[in-house]
Amino acid sequence: MNTNETSQTTFFTKEFTQNPYPVYEKLRETDPVFKVMFPHGEFGWIITRYEDAVEVLKDQRFSKDVAKRYGPENQTVFVNNMLFSDPPDHRRLRGLVQKAFTPKLVADMRSHIQDIADDLLNKIGSRDQMNLIDEYAFPLPIIVISEILGVPVEDQDKFRVWSNSIIDASSSDHAEMFEQHAKEFTEYLTDWFAKVRKNPGKDLISQLVIAEESGQQLTENELLGVVSLLIIAGHETTVNLIGNGVLALLEHPEQRDLLIQKPELIHNAVEEMLRYNGPVEFSTSRWALEDVEFRGQKIAKGELVIVALDSANRDTETFKDADIFDITREKSQHLAFGKGIHLCLGAPLARLEGEIAISTLLARYPEIQLQTDVTELEWRPGMIVRGLKELPVQLK
Repeated sequence: MNTNETSQTTFFTKEFTQNPYPVYEKLRETDPVFKVMFPHGEFGWIITRYEDAVEVLKDQRFSKDVAKRYGPENQTVFVNNMLFSDPPDHRRLRGLVQKAFTPKLVADMRSHIQDIADDLLNKIGSRDQMNLIDEYAFPLPIIVISEILGVPVEDQDKFRVWSNSIIDASSSDHAEMFEQHAKEFTEYLTDWFAKVRKNPGKDLISQLVIAEESGQQLTENELLGVVSLLIIAGHETTVNLIGNGVLALLEHPEQRDLLIQKPELIHNAVEEMLRYNGPVEFSTSRWALEDVEFRGQKIAKGELVIVALDSANRDTETFKDADIFDITREKSQHLAFGKGIHLCLGAPLARLEGEIAISTLLARYPEIQLQTDVTELEWRPGMIVRGLKELPVQLK
C-alpha cells in the first residue's frame, strides 16, 4: 500500500468515515505503523494493530502534554486536564475527579438512570418513529453528567453545540467555528464557577471549586479544562455507544432478537458493541519525547502518534472472527476506553448508561428497525469520535 496514495485518496474521506474498516484491515496487514498527513496539516503516525496499540498507550516515551510539544502559549483551556497531561500532574488532576466515579457511586445511580430512560421513551408516546440520537442517545447521558456536575440540564443543547464544535475541530470544515464556540463555552463555565463560589452545593463542580479555593489543587485554567472535559467526555462516549450499538443490532436482527430473548446478555452485548464499532475511533494525540524505533519505523522526537482504537478492536490476531458482531462473545480486552494510566475513568458510568438505555429501548420496542438504508446514514466528521449524526428508527 502506497503511503501517499492512501493518505490522499483513502484516509479522512467521506467513504472512509462511512466505513473505515477495510482500510484498517489492509494497513494491519501491510503497513501497521503508518505515516499520514492529518487533516490539520501535520504529519504523524497511526497505529493499527492491537498489540502495538496497547504498547503505545502505555509507553511513557509518548507524551500527552500539549505544552511539552508546542509550548504553553499554544494550548487552549480544553487541554488543561488529566487527558492531556503526564505524571505527576495527571495523577493529581485525575485524583480530584475519580472519587465521583467509583463503582459504588455509579452502581447507586442505576435506578435514577432507569427513570431518565423511561421518561425519555414516555415522551415518544404512541409515535411510530424517532431520531434515536436526538431524542434518546444524546439526552440520557447529558442529563446524567449535568446532574453529577451541578450544571443546569436545560443548558444541554448549548453543551451539545459546544461539544460538537470542539470534538469536530479536527475537521477543516468545522475549524472556523471552534474559536467562537470555545469562547462561549469558557465564558459560560467561568460565570458558573462564580455562582458556585458564592453558593457551593454537593455537586462535583462545587468540590472542584472548593479545592481550587483552598489553593492547593487547581488553577483557574485547570478548573476550566477539567470541567469542560467532564461535560464533553461525560456524554460523547455514551451517545455514540448507544447509537452505534443500536445500529449494530438493527444491522444484525438475529442478534437483536437474541438479546430480546435473553436480556441477561446485555452486559456482554455492550462490550461487543464497544469492540465492534466503538464510540471513540482514535485516541487523542501523543508526541514522541525522544527518537523512538517502533516496529521497524523511526518515529522522530516531537512527531505525532495516534492509535486507531477501532482498528485495534478488529485485529484478527487478537479477536477471533473480529468482523462478526456476536453478543455472546466472551468478554474481550477491547480498547474502546483506552489503556494504561489514561484509561477512561467514566467507563463504568458509560457502560451502565449503555446497558440501561439499550435494554429499556428493546423492552419497549422489540420490533424496532432502521427507517432508512444504512448507506444513507451520515457519520460525524472529525478524528476522535465515531458516531452518527442521526439514526431514524421505526418503532412499530
